[in-house]
Amino acid sequence: MTTFLWFKRDLRIHDHPALALAARDEQVVPVYIVEPEYWALPDTSGRQYAFLQESLADLQSALRGLGSDLVVRTGDAVEVFQELYQTVKFDHLVSHEETGNAWTFARDKRVGAWARGQGVRWRELPQSGVIRRLHGRDGWGGQRNAFVARGQVEAPKALPPCNLPSDPVPTFCVPDPCLDRQTGGRDHALSLLGGFLTDRGQSYRKAMSSPLEGATACSRLSPHLALGTITIREVVQAAAARQREVNGGAWDGWAGSLKSFQSRLAWRDHFMQKLEDEPALEHRCLHRAYEGMRPLEPDHSRLTAWETGETGLPFLDACMRSLRATGWLNFRMRAMVVSVASYHLWLDWRSTGQHLARMFTDYEPGIHWSQMQMQSGTTGINTPRIYNPIKQGTDQDPTGAFTRRWLPELADVPNQHLQMPWKWDGARQVLGKTYPEPIIEVAEAARSARDRVFAMRRSVDRSETQRVIHKHASRKDSAGHFVNDRAPRRPRRAKDDSAQLKLDL
Repeated sequence: MTTFLWFKRDLRIHDHPALALAARDEQVVPVYIVEPEYWALPDTSGRQYAFLQESLADLQSALRGLGSDLVVRTGDAVEVFQELYQTVKFDHLVSHEETGNAWTFARDKRVGAWARGQGVRWRELPQSGVIRRLHGRDGWGGQRNAFVARGQVEAPKALPPCNLPSDPVPTFCVPDPCLDRQTGGRDHALSLLGGFLTDRGQSYRKAMSSPLEGATACSRLSPHLALGTITIREVVQAAAARQREVNGGAWDGWAGSLKSFQSRLAWRDHFMQKLEDEPALEHRCLHRAYEGMRPLEPDHSRLTAWETGETGLPFLDACMRSLRATGWLNFRMRAMVVSVASYHLWLDWRSTGQHLARMFTDYEPGIHWSQMQMQSGTTGINTPRIYNPIKQGTDQDPTGAFTRRWLPELADVPNQHLQMPWKWDGARQVLGKTYPEPIIEVAEAARSARDRVFAMRRSVDRSETQRVIHKHASRKDSAGHFVNDRAPRRPRRAKDDSAQLKLDL
C-alpha cells in the first residue's frame, strides 16, 4: 500500500502525526508542491518564500536521514497529484489540517474533489488547538488545552526509500529586500526556543512592548510556528517544563514572563480558530454591519505614505520602515500601525492588511486577518483602541533610539521634539525637505474616527453582535485561562488591558 504524505505548513518530522500515520504503510512518498499561483497572491511575498526555501532544505535533510527524500514538484496541486497518480497508483493521501487563506481553502476543496474522484482516501489530522467544524466556543478552551497537553509524536526511526524524481525548488524573482529577515529551518526554531526559555525570555513580560527590547525579549518563534518547523505543542510543553523549574520565582522575572508567554500561545490558537470557523472574515467584516464604514477604495496618497513610512509621524514611520527591513514587529507596534491606518487615516483594513501580510515573514492568516479586524474596530465585540502614535513613541521609545535608527533624517531633532518635530524651532530645516510634514493632525483625526465608530456601534443590529459572540468570543474555562473578548457593558480599565494585544511569539 502506498501513501503520499503532503507537506504544507508542517515542515518538520518531529511531533508530526500525519507522518506517523503515513509511516505505517509499506511505501511512503513525502511530497511538497510549490504553487506559483499562491506566490503571486497579494498577501504573499519574497521574504516568506525565502524562509520557506530554507525550511524545505532542512526538512529534506531530515527525511534523507530517515532513508527517504522529499519529492518537490512545481505547479497546480490537482495537476501535480494527477501526474503522480498516473506514475504511482497511491491509495492514501495524508496531510495536516491547514487554516490558511481563502486561496488555500479553495485549493484544498479542489484536491478533495479530485481524491474522491480517483478513489484516494485523504486524511487530514490536526496539528494545533484549532478545531474543525466547531459549532460554538463553549468548552473550546478545555479542548485546546487537552490537545497541547498530549504526548508529542516521535519521528519514525526510518522510512522506505523514495525514488521518484524531484523538481528543483524554483527561485521566484520577486524584488523583496529584507536584509534582517529571520532564517528558516527547524534547527533555528529549536535554537530560538532554547535561548528564549533559558536567557532572553526572563524580561519578556516587561520588555515585549518595546520595539527595541522586544526584538530580543520575545521568542521570535512566530515564523517557525507559521510554517510548522516547530509545533505549538512542543513550545507549550517546553515552556511548562521551564515554569516548573522556576516555580515560586519573582512575578517580574521568569514566573510572570512564562505565564504571559503561555497566554499568548493560547491566544494564538484562539485567533486562528476564528478564521477556521468563518473563512469569509479574510474578505468581509466579522460584524456585517460594519461593511461600508470606511471606503473600500483607499486614499492612495495616504496608503502609500503609511506603507513607506512617510506620514510625518516619526514613531509610526520608524515602525513601518523597520518592518520593511526586518519582516517583524512586536505585537504592540503591530496593533499601533493598524490602529493609525484604520482610525487616523481612515483606511479600510483589507487594503492595509494585504501590505502588512506581505511584510510579515511570520504571516499567519488566522491571526493576521482576525487581528486586522479587531484593531480596526469591525468585530463589533471589542472595545475600539485608538492608539496615539505620538504617545506611543514617547512611552515605548523614550530615548529615541528606535526612531532615530530608522529615521536618520531626524538626527538633529532634540529628544523633546523627536515625536513632534513640527514643534521644534529648527523644523524648517527638515520638514518638507528631508522628512515630510505630517499628513494628518493626530488629535483631530482621532476625534473624528471615534465619533464615527461609536455612532456605528450605537446603531448596529444586536442580534448580529450576539451571533459574533456565540461563534467567536472566548470563554473562561474551569481553570480561568481565557477571558471573554467581548467589550464589557460598562468599560473599565483593567490592571492589564493588553491581554489580546501582545501576541509577541
